[in-house]
Amino acid sequence: MSEVRESIAQARRVVVKIGSSSLTGADGRLSGAAVRRLADVIAGVRAEGRQVVLVTSGAIAAGLSPMGLPTRPKDLATAQATASVGQGVLVAAYSAAFEDHGVTVGQVLLTAVDMARRSHYNNAQRAFNRLLDLGVLPIVNENDAVATDEIRFGDNDRLAALVATVVHADALVLLTDVDGLYTAAPGTEGAERIDEVHSPDEIGGVDVSKRGSALGTGGMITKLEAASIATTSGISVVLASAPSAADALAGRRVGTLFHATGKRDTTRLQWLAHAARTRGTIVVDAGAARALRGRRASLLAAGVTDVRGAFEAGEPVDLIGPDGTVVARGFAGFSADEAVTMKGLSTDVLRDRLGEHFAHELVHIDDLVVM
Repeated sequence: MSEVRESIAQARRVVVKIGSSSLTGADGRLSGAAVRRLADVIAGVRAEGRQVVLVTSGAIAAGLSPMGLPTRPKDLATAQATASVGQGVLVAAYSAAFEDHGVTVGQVLLTAVDMARRSHYNNAQRAFNRLLDLGVLPIVNENDAVATDEIRFGDNDRLAALVATVVHADALVLLTDVDGLYTAAPGTEGAERIDEVHSPDEIGGVDVSKRGSALGTGGMITKLEAASIATTSGISVVLASAPSAADALAGRRVGTLFHATGKRDTTRLQWLAHAARTRGTIVVDAGAARALRGRRASLLAAGVTDVRGAFEAGEPVDLIGPDGTVVARGFAGFSADEAVTMKGLSTDVLRDRLGEHFAHELVHIDDLVVM
Protein backbone atom coordinates (compact mmCIF):
# COMPACT_ATOMS: atom_id res chain seq x y z
CA MET A 1 0.00 0.00 0.00
CA SER A 2 1.42 3.39 -0.97
CA GLU A 3 1.90 6.10 1.63
CA VAL A 4 -0.93 8.21 0.22
CA ARG A 5 -3.26 5.19 -0.03
CA GLU A 6 -2.42 4.49 3.60
CA SER A 7 -3.38 8.07 4.47
CA ILE A 8 -6.82 7.44 2.95
CA ALA A 9 -7.21 4.42 5.21
CA GLN A 10 -6.17 6.49 8.23
CA ALA A 11 -8.15 9.63 7.37
CA ARG A 12 -9.81 10.89 10.52
CA ARG A 13 -12.49 12.79 8.62
CA VAL A 14 -13.57 11.69 5.14
CA VAL A 15 -16.24 12.90 2.73
CA VAL A 16 -17.92 10.21 0.63
CA LYS A 17 -19.97 11.12 -2.43
CA ILE A 18 -22.22 8.70 -4.31
CA GLY A 19 -24.02 9.38 -7.58
CA SER A 20 -27.58 8.71 -8.68
CA SER A 21 -26.63 5.91 -11.05
CA SER A 22 -25.11 3.97 -8.14
CA LEU A 23 -28.25 4.28 -6.02
CA THR A 24 -30.97 3.45 -8.54
CA GLY A 25 -31.98 0.52 -10.67
CA ALA A 26 -32.56 0.39 -14.41
CA ASP A 27 -36.18 1.44 -13.85
CA GLY A 28 -35.10 4.68 -12.20
CA ARG A 29 -36.39 3.70 -8.76
CA LEU A 30 -34.25 4.13 -5.67
CA SER A 31 -32.60 0.81 -4.82
CA GLY A 32 -32.99 -0.04 -1.16
CA ALA A 33 -30.30 -2.70 -1.52
CA ALA A 34 -27.82 -0.13 -2.85
CA VAL A 35 -28.55 2.22 0.03
CA ARG A 36 -28.08 -0.59 2.56
CA ARG A 37 -24.78 -1.67 0.99
CA LEU A 38 -23.44 1.86 1.26
CA ALA A 39 -24.68 2.16 4.84
CA ASP A 40 -22.90 -1.07 5.76
CA VAL A 41 -19.60 0.30 4.42
CA ILE A 42 -19.89 3.70 6.06
CA ALA A 43 -20.99 2.21 9.37
CA GLY A 44 -17.87 0.04 9.27
CA VAL A 45 -15.67 3.10 8.75
CA ARG A 46 -17.35 4.91 11.63
CA ALA A 47 -16.83 1.86 13.85
CA GLU A 48 -13.09 2.46 13.39
CA GLY A 49 -13.48 5.84 15.08
CA ARG A 50 -13.40 7.84 11.85
CA GLN A 51 -15.85 10.61 10.94
CA VAL A 52 -17.79 10.53 7.68
CA VAL A 53 -19.82 13.11 5.79
CA LEU A 54 -21.98 11.60 3.05
CA VAL A 55 -22.83 13.68 -0.01
CA THR A 56 -25.55 11.92 -1.94
CA SER A 57 -27.29 12.42 -5.23
CA GLY A 58 -30.58 10.71 -5.92
CA ALA A 59 -33.34 13.05 -4.72
CA ILE A 60 -34.78 13.63 -8.17
CA ALA A 61 -34.27 9.98 -9.13
CA ALA A 62 -36.01 8.88 -5.93
CA GLY A 63 -38.96 11.13 -6.72
CA LEU A 64 -39.59 9.81 -10.23
CA SER A 65 -41.68 6.83 -9.20
CA PRO A 66 -43.87 8.63 -6.60
CA MET A 67 -44.46 11.41 -9.12
CA GLY A 68 -45.27 8.95 -11.91
CA LEU A 69 -42.52 10.31 -14.17
CA PRO A 70 -40.68 8.02 -16.62
CA THR A 71 -37.51 10.13 -16.89
CA ARG A 72 -35.72 13.01 -15.20
CA PRO A 73 -37.70 16.26 -15.73
CA LYS A 74 -36.18 18.74 -18.15
CA ASP A 75 -37.89 21.88 -16.84
CA LEU A 76 -36.74 23.47 -13.58
CA ALA A 77 -40.13 23.68 -11.86
CA THR A 78 -40.89 19.97 -12.30
CA ALA A 79 -37.36 19.04 -11.27
CA GLN A 80 -37.79 21.09 -8.09
CA ALA A 81 -41.11 19.41 -7.31
CA THR A 82 -39.66 15.95 -7.96
CA ALA A 83 -36.68 16.70 -5.74
CA SER A 84 -38.98 17.85 -2.95
CA VAL A 85 -40.81 14.52 -3.00
CA GLY A 86 -37.70 12.44 -3.60
CA GLN A 87 -35.62 14.00 -0.85
CA GLY A 88 -37.97 12.62 1.77
CA VAL A 89 -37.87 9.17 0.18
CA LEU A 90 -34.09 9.26 -0.01
CA VAL A 91 -33.47 10.36 3.57
CA ALA A 92 -36.02 7.87 4.89
CA ALA A 93 -34.14 5.06 3.14
CA TYR A 94 -30.84 6.21 4.60
CA SER A 95 -32.33 6.64 8.08
CA ALA A 96 -33.68 3.09 8.05
CA ALA A 97 -30.43 1.61 6.72
CA PHE A 98 -28.22 3.37 9.25
CA GLU A 99 -30.61 2.70 12.11
CA ASP A 100 -29.70 -0.97 11.75
CA HIS A 101 -26.16 0.06 12.76
CA GLY A 102 -27.24 2.40 15.54
CA VAL A 103 -26.20 5.47 13.52
CA THR A 104 -28.23 8.67 13.62
CA VAL A 105 -28.29 10.72 10.42
CA GLY A 106 -28.88 14.43 9.90
CA GLN A 107 -29.96 16.03 6.63
CA VAL A 108 -28.06 19.07 5.31
CA LEU A 109 -29.38 20.78 2.16
CA LEU A 110 -27.19 23.41 0.51
CA THR A 111 -27.25 25.91 -2.32
CA ALA A 112 -24.35 27.95 -3.64
CA VAL A 113 -25.86 31.10 -2.16
CA ASP A 114 -25.77 29.49 1.28
CA MET A 115 -22.02 29.20 0.99
CA ALA A 116 -21.19 32.43 -0.83
CA ARG A 117 -21.83 34.74 2.10
CA ARG A 118 -19.63 34.84 5.17
CA SER A 119 -22.36 34.33 7.76
CA HIS A 120 -23.96 31.46 5.83
CA TYR A 121 -20.60 29.76 5.31
CA ASN A 122 -19.75 30.05 9.00
CA ASN A 123 -23.17 28.69 9.94
CA ALA A 124 -22.68 25.67 7.67
CA GLN A 125 -19.21 25.00 9.07
CA ARG A 126 -20.50 25.26 12.64
CA ALA A 127 -23.42 22.94 11.89
CA PHE A 128 -21.19 20.28 10.30
CA ASN A 129 -18.72 20.36 13.17
CA ARG A 130 -21.44 20.07 15.79
CA LEU A 131 -23.16 17.19 14.01
CA LEU A 132 -19.85 15.31 13.79
CA ASP A 133 -19.00 16.06 17.42
CA LEU A 134 -22.36 14.61 18.45
CA GLY A 135 -21.70 11.44 16.47
CA VAL A 136 -24.33 12.21 13.82
CA LEU A 137 -23.72 11.29 10.19
CA PRO A 138 -24.42 14.38 8.03
CA ILE A 139 -26.13 13.49 4.75
CA VAL A 140 -25.70 16.31 2.28
CA ASN A 141 -27.48 17.09 -0.96
CA GLU A 142 -27.96 20.16 -3.08
CA ASN A 143 -31.24 21.83 -2.22
CA ASP A 144 -32.78 21.08 -5.62
CA ALA A 145 -36.25 22.03 -4.40
CA VAL A 146 -35.27 25.72 -4.29
CA ALA A 147 -32.15 25.84 -6.47
CA THR A 148 -32.26 27.77 -9.73
CA ASP A 149 -29.94 27.95 -12.70
CA GLU A 150 -28.31 30.99 -11.11
CA ILE A 151 -27.54 29.51 -7.71
CA ARG A 152 -27.15 25.76 -8.12
CA PHE A 153 -23.86 23.91 -7.87
CA GLY A 154 -24.82 21.91 -10.96
CA ASP A 155 -23.53 18.56 -9.78
CA ASN A 156 -22.85 16.87 -6.48
CA ASP A 157 -19.26 15.99 -7.38
CA ARG A 158 -18.27 19.62 -7.06
CA LEU A 159 -20.53 20.02 -4.03
CA ALA A 160 -18.70 17.13 -2.37
CA ALA A 161 -15.31 18.75 -2.98
CA LEU A 162 -16.51 22.02 -1.54
CA VAL A 163 -18.01 20.26 1.48
CA ALA A 164 -14.64 18.55 1.95
CA THR A 165 -13.01 21.97 2.17
CA VAL A 166 -15.56 23.42 4.58
CA VAL A 167 -15.25 20.48 7.02
CA HIS A 168 -11.46 20.29 6.58
CA ALA A 169 -11.67 16.66 5.49
CA ASP A 170 -8.56 14.51 5.25
CA ALA A 171 -9.82 12.66 2.17
CA LEU A 172 -12.58 12.66 -0.44
CA VAL A 173 -13.93 9.46 -2.01
CA LEU A 174 -16.06 9.83 -5.14
CA LEU A 175 -18.16 6.74 -5.82
CA THR A 176 -19.59 6.31 -9.30
CA ASP A 177 -20.55 3.70 -11.90
CA VAL A 178 -17.03 3.38 -13.33
CA ASP A 179 -14.00 2.01 -11.53
CA GLY A 180 -11.70 4.97 -12.07
CA LEU A 181 -10.29 7.34 -14.65
CA TYR A 182 -9.29 5.70 -17.94
CA THR A 183 -6.94 6.78 -20.70
CA ALA A 184 -9.99 6.67 -23.01
CA ALA A 185 -13.70 5.98 -22.57
CA PRO A 186 -14.13 2.67 -20.70
CA GLY A 187 -14.75 -0.12 -23.20
CA THR A 188 -12.66 1.57 -25.86
CA GLU A 189 -9.97 -0.71 -27.27
CA GLY A 190 -6.71 -0.08 -25.46
CA ALA A 191 -8.27 1.98 -22.67
CA GLU A 192 -6.43 1.51 -19.38
CA ARG A 193 -7.29 2.57 -15.87
CA ILE A 194 -5.04 5.29 -14.46
CA ASP A 195 -3.88 4.19 -11.02
CA GLU A 196 -2.60 7.52 -9.67
CA VAL A 197 -2.56 11.16 -10.76
CA HIS A 198 0.12 13.40 -9.29
CA SER A 199 -0.70 16.58 -11.20
CA PRO A 200 -3.29 17.81 -13.74
CA ASP A 201 -0.60 17.71 -16.44
CA GLU A 202 -0.71 13.92 -16.38
CA ILE A 203 -4.29 13.77 -17.69
CA GLY A 204 -4.22 16.60 -20.21
CA GLY A 205 -4.89 14.28 -23.14
CA VAL A 206 -7.55 12.08 -21.54
CA ASP A 207 -10.94 12.14 -23.28
CA VAL A 208 -13.58 12.85 -20.64
CA SER A 209 -16.31 14.20 -22.92
CA LYS A 210 -18.78 11.40 -22.23
CA ARG A 211 -21.77 12.57 -20.16
CA GLY A 212 -23.14 10.87 -17.09
CA SER A 213 -26.21 8.67 -16.90
CA ALA A 214 -29.74 9.80 -17.71
CA LEU A 215 -30.52 10.05 -13.99
CA GLY A 216 -27.45 12.07 -13.06
CA THR A 217 -26.13 15.51 -13.97
CA GLY A 218 -22.41 14.81 -13.87
CA GLY A 219 -19.85 12.95 -15.90
CA MET A 220 -16.11 12.44 -15.74
CA ILE A 221 -15.53 16.15 -16.34
CA THR A 222 -17.33 17.07 -13.12
CA LYS A 223 -15.35 14.47 -11.22
CA LEU A 224 -12.07 15.89 -12.46
CA GLU A 225 -13.27 19.36 -11.50
CA ALA A 226 -14.10 18.05 -8.04
CA ALA A 227 -10.70 16.38 -7.78
CA SER A 228 -9.05 19.67 -8.77
CA ILE A 229 -10.92 21.64 -6.11
CA ALA A 230 -10.07 19.15 -3.38
CA THR A 231 -6.45 18.42 -4.30
CA THR A 232 -5.55 22.10 -4.64
CA SER A 233 -6.96 22.46 -1.13
CA GLY A 234 -4.63 19.77 0.19
CA ILE A 235 -7.16 16.92 0.17
CA SER A 236 -6.38 13.59 -1.51
CA VAL A 237 -9.14 12.10 -3.67
CA VAL A 238 -10.06 8.56 -4.71
CA LEU A 239 -12.39 7.99 -7.65
CA ALA A 240 -13.80 4.46 -7.58
CA SER A 241 -16.87 2.39 -8.35
CA ALA A 242 -19.58 2.09 -5.72
CA PRO A 243 -19.02 -1.69 -5.28
CA SER A 244 -15.39 -0.87 -4.40
CA ALA A 245 -16.34 1.60 -1.66
CA ALA A 246 -14.97 -0.49 1.20
CA ASP A 247 -11.67 -1.10 -0.59
CA ALA A 248 -11.32 2.58 -1.51
CA LEU A 249 -11.87 3.69 2.08
CA ALA A 250 -9.44 1.03 3.30
CA GLY A 251 -6.69 2.42 1.08
CA ARG A 252 -6.53 -0.59 -1.21
CA ARG A 253 -5.40 -0.19 -4.81
CA VAL A 254 -8.73 0.43 -6.50
CA GLY A 255 -9.95 3.30 -8.62
CA THR A 256 -7.79 6.33 -9.31
CA LEU A 257 -5.93 8.19 -6.59
CA PHE A 258 -5.46 11.94 -7.04
CA HIS A 259 -2.59 13.26 -4.95
CA ALA A 260 -3.05 16.51 -3.03
CA THR A 261 -1.19 19.36 -4.70
CA GLY A 262 -2.01 22.35 -2.47
CA LYS A 263 -1.86 23.35 1.16
CA ARG A 264 -4.62 22.75 3.64
CA ASP A 265 -5.29 26.40 4.37
CA THR A 266 -8.66 26.61 2.66
CA THR A 267 -11.27 29.08 3.87
CA ARG A 268 -14.66 30.07 2.55
CA LEU A 269 -12.81 31.78 -0.31
CA GLN A 270 -12.49 28.33 -1.89
CA TRP A 271 -16.25 28.44 -2.23
CA LEU A 272 -15.99 31.86 -3.79
CA ALA A 273 -13.48 30.67 -6.37
CA HIS A 274 -15.29 27.50 -7.38
CA ALA A 275 -18.96 27.67 -6.39
CA ALA A 276 -20.29 31.19 -6.48
CA ARG A 277 -22.08 32.51 -9.56
CA THR A 278 -21.08 36.15 -9.70
CA ARG A 279 -23.79 38.81 -9.83
CA GLY A 280 -21.82 41.56 -11.51
CA THR A 281 -18.46 42.92 -12.60
CA ILE A 282 -16.19 45.66 -11.33
CA VAL A 283 -13.59 46.91 -13.83
CA VAL A 284 -10.35 48.15 -12.29
CA ASP A 285 -7.42 50.12 -13.65
CA ALA A 286 -3.94 48.69 -14.24
CA GLY A 287 -2.60 49.77 -10.86
CA ALA A 288 -5.45 48.18 -8.94
CA ALA A 289 -5.12 45.00 -11.03
CA ARG A 290 -1.44 44.71 -10.07
CA ALA A 291 -2.24 45.21 -6.40
CA LEU A 292 -4.99 42.61 -6.49
CA ARG A 293 -2.81 40.03 -8.23
CA GLY A 294 -0.13 40.54 -5.60
CA ARG A 295 -2.71 40.42 -2.78
CA ARG A 296 -1.19 43.64 -1.48
CA ALA A 297 -4.35 45.64 -0.91
CA SER A 298 -8.12 45.77 -0.82
CA LEU A 299 -9.98 47.22 -3.78
CA LEU A 300 -10.61 50.92 -3.25
CA ALA A 301 -13.11 52.95 -5.23
CA ALA A 302 -10.28 55.07 -6.63
CA GLY A 303 -9.09 52.10 -8.71
CA VAL A 304 -12.50 51.37 -10.25
CA THR A 305 -13.30 52.49 -13.80
CA ASP A 306 -16.65 50.78 -14.43
CA VAL A 307 -19.40 48.86 -12.64
CA ARG A 308 -21.59 46.35 -14.48
CA GLY A 309 -24.55 44.24 -13.43
CA ALA A 310 -26.95 44.42 -10.50
CA PHE A 311 -25.61 43.20 -7.18
CA GLU A 312 -26.14 43.89 -3.52
CA ALA A 313 -23.58 44.29 -0.77
CA GLY A 314 -22.22 40.88 0.21
CA GLU A 315 -22.79 39.25 -3.18
CA PRO A 316 -19.93 37.82 -5.29
CA VAL A 317 -18.54 39.88 -8.15
CA ASP A 318 -15.75 39.46 -10.68
CA LEU A 319 -12.94 42.00 -10.64
CA ILE A 320 -11.50 42.42 -14.13
CA GLY A 321 -8.53 44.36 -15.41
CA PRO A 322 -8.46 46.88 -18.24
CA ASP A 323 -7.72 44.07 -20.72
CA GLY A 324 -10.90 42.18 -19.76
CA THR A 325 -9.09 39.43 -17.84
CA VAL A 326 -10.65 38.27 -14.57
CA VAL A 327 -8.11 39.23 -11.92
CA ALA A 328 -9.97 38.22 -8.79
CA ARG A 329 -13.37 37.41 -7.36
CA GLY A 330 -14.71 38.99 -4.21
CA PHE A 331 -17.68 39.83 -2.04
CA ALA A 332 -18.85 43.36 -2.76
CA GLY A 333 -18.86 45.74 0.18
CA PHE A 334 -21.48 47.93 -1.48
CA SER A 335 -24.35 47.53 -3.93
CA ALA A 336 -23.90 48.17 -7.65
CA ASP A 337 -25.78 51.47 -7.40
CA GLU A 338 -23.53 52.63 -4.57
CA ALA A 339 -20.40 51.44 -6.38
CA VAL A 340 -21.34 53.51 -9.44
CA THR A 341 -21.43 56.70 -7.36
CA MET A 342 -18.13 55.77 -5.67
CA LYS A 343 -16.01 54.72 -8.65
CA GLY A 344 -12.83 56.68 -9.25
CA LEU A 345 -13.09 58.65 -6.00
CA SER A 346 -10.46 58.63 -3.25
CA THR A 347 -11.38 57.71 0.31
CA ASP A 348 -11.09 61.33 1.45
CA VAL A 349 -13.40 62.55 -1.33
CA LEU A 350 -15.90 59.80 -0.54
CA ARG A 351 -15.91 60.85 3.09
CA ASP A 352 -16.45 64.50 2.20
CA ARG A 353 -19.09 63.97 -0.49
CA LEU A 354 -21.01 60.90 0.67
CA GLY A 355 -20.22 60.49 4.33
CA GLU A 356 -18.19 58.21 6.57
CA HIS A 357 -20.17 55.11 5.59
CA PHE A 358 -18.71 55.26 2.07
CA ALA A 359 -15.09 55.80 3.15
CA HIS A 360 -14.36 52.06 3.02
CA GLU A 361 -13.10 49.39 0.60
CA LEU A 362 -15.32 48.28 -2.25
CA VAL A 363 -13.93 44.77 -1.72
CA HIS A 364 -11.85 44.01 1.37
CA ILE A 365 -8.67 41.98 0.96
CA ASP A 366 -10.08 39.32 3.30
CA ASP A 367 -13.10 38.94 1.00
CA LEU A 368 -11.36 38.30 -2.31
CA VAL A 369 -9.50 35.50 -4.01
CA VAL A 370 -7.11 35.88 -6.92
CA MET A 371 -8.28 33.78 -9.87
